[in-house]
Amino acid sequence: MPTLAIVGAGSGMGLAIARTFGKRGFDVALIARTKEKLDALVAQLGQEGITAAAFPADVLDRASLTAALDAAKARFGGIDVLEYSPAPHSPVPGFTTATPSEVTVENLQPLIEYLFYGAVTAARTVLPAMREAGAGTLLFTTGGGSIHPVPMFGNVNAAAGALRNWVLNLHNELAGSGVSAAHVAINTWIGEGGPEGIPAATPEQIAPLYWDLYERRDQSELVFNG
Repeated sequence: MPTLAIVGAGSGMGLAIARTFGKRGFDVALIARTKEKLDALVAQLGQEGITAAAFPADVLDRASLTAALDAAKARFGGIDVLEYSPAPHSPVPGFTTATPSEVTVENLQPLIEYLFYGAVTAARTVLPAMREAGAGTLLFTTGGGSIHPVPMFGNVNAAAGALRNWVLNLHNELAGSGVSAAHVAINTWIGEGGPEGIPAATPEQIAPLYWDLYERRDQSELVFNG
């Protein structure tokens, strides 16, 4: 069985992506901070006939993230697809938004750690085995502001833009190796009842993009506009 590892797994996009791959024969490794929430997702997927396991870790603690991915590799025999999309669903100490002119090292650094350094750590943990096998897929998610930044998210967009730049360049480096890397920019409100004037989409509408990238393997980026 091939294995998908989701870093930042939750009841929204993470669950939808897990179902998309799980219903096509993948085992699923779920990685996030809260064990209880992960265990609930594992049980839910199990009821749907999808084999999943929980590996608690904090992306801000790079050692714990590496350990969780190593444990997932040991449990399932390897990781064939990595999907990285941590998104705080509750206030995180040290995370504040800032306009470009308000950006400081202090309010940018936590977001760089969370979005960019966590992604690099995850990729470096699984990439050597993928390269050796000559097969694998690395998928990274940001919001639409990584491409079209908006002033109210000056620091968030800068960190996400750095991640996007690195992923596109990683795709270039890996060309011909059998391993692919791609970036997904979600340029909509995820879920029902978004702010007025902003398009919304359900996780189930967005998740098929990840399967398309896995199957096609030739694109470095897809943008979901609703």
